Amino acid sequence: MNQLPSSLLASLTLFPGFEPEKFIAAHAESEKLTSLRMNPFKPIDSYNNYEKVKWNPSGYYLPERPSFITDPLFHAGCYYVQEASSMFLEQVLKSHLDLSKPLKVLDLCAAPGGKSTLLTSLISDDSLLVANEVIKTRVHVLAENLSKWGRANVIATNSDPKHFASLPGYFDVIVVDAPCSGSGLFRKQPEAIGEWSEEAVNKCSQRQERILADVLPALKENGLLIYSTCSYSSEENEAICDWLCEHEALTSQSCPVPEDWGIEETLSIQHKAKGYRFYPHKVKGEGFFMACFTKKASAEYRLKPSKNTVTRLSKQESALIPAWLKLDKPYELFKQGENIYLMHSAHIDELQRLSGHLYIKKSGVEVGQIKGKDFIPHHQLALSTYLSAEVPSISLDKTQALQFLKKEDLKITAPENGFHLVKFQGYGLGWVKILPNRVNNYLPKEWRILKNIEEYLV
Repeated sequence: MNQLPSSLLASLTLFPGFEPEKFIAAHAESEKLTSLRMNPFKPIDSYNNYEKVKWNPSGYYLPERPSFITDPLFHAGCYYVQEASSMFLEQVLKSHLDLSKPLKVLDLCAAPGGKSTLLTSLISDDSLLVANEVIKTRVHVLAENLSKWGRANVIATNSDPKHFASLPGYFDVIVVDAPCSGSGLFRKQPEAIGEWSEEAVNKCSQRQERILADVLPALKENGLLIYSTCSYSSEENEAICDWLCEHEALTSQSCPVPEDWGIEETLSIQHKAKGYRFYPHKVKGEGFFMACFTKKASAEYRLKPSKNTVTRLSKQESALIPAWLKLDKPYELFKQGENIYLMHSAHIDELQRLSGHLYIKKSGVEVGQIKGKDFIPHHQLALSTYLSAEVPSISLDKTQALQFLKKEDLKITAPENGFHLVKFQGYGLGWVKILPNRVNNYLPKEWRILKNIEEYLV
């Protein structure tokens, strides 16, 4: 293993809970932790007997890392592979919010989607999550993971943090898992040790201030900011907390942490803002930092006339779709171009308002298109939690499921021709169309498994 930076180790001696010898020993261990978090909307019992993550009731540790790509339930969105420390977000949310009430939540740096899927697991159906990723090449991964989770109360965007300043006082909650120097992942990614430098830490700290300054106008008065990094450096953690108190007039908030969790509460130097440090020799997780704040004052968000970017379905179009959905009010269908989507009725109005400020990449659940007299279902519909039980379906074994996920030809039959949902252990994987002499695999090509998995096709 590469030697840990001496300047980093020296800086950590200032903080409670840091034990140099144990810290270094933890990074020398060859064993790497694997944890995942279950999707409450797609329950399975595959992991119920494994050790639970103390601060997240849906999180589990695995004794070894399996090949997730060869598990159809992973592709069906039944769980998300997430580092255990970052699951602490749930405790912060539950400590400060009534999650049964309608909330507008922003996950600013959202890709690949771990915190976003956690957020949509917790918020109510009438709450709205805006999951944003500024890097274009990462947005498709975020949208894919949100689609697997199957919920309609999500909008995914590809916008710079400064674009959110045009929505003053809009969000009840903003989560900023900021880009950082990454020292908290040294155990998981030892090759990153050689890339670390104090200069990089300082550059990250300045970038974090810019990101926060850009987005904080969008937080409403008394709204909750949750800030986190996977860095050990105080310049990116406690110093940022002081900066938020000093320059952004935020108030530090605490979160109850049982002693046996091993999470260390720290205080910033100037304003004694509380933060929570995760050390790998004290918790079963990687290095992590989280802090939360409330906003003292904010400009009030005033609803602007929304652009008419959506159209309602005609009676003829509406008549083709109900059999595919368990569609209860207040959920509604609408069109943008030729594409049909499903969202909470209140969120359709919000979508139109937000589209004037942000670059929208995903809206609710894309249901499909109508071509002539036929309805063509979209892949997102297959993964959603709004499908009717009456939709024709075919259950696949594991070999067949993996063949489908590699977008290979399937040798399956059905009593009727037409579109069928293919399922594995009760959960949708996608669509096939049964024709008289063949089966068409409708898995989007960008979703297919590219890895050679022939050993699993037995």
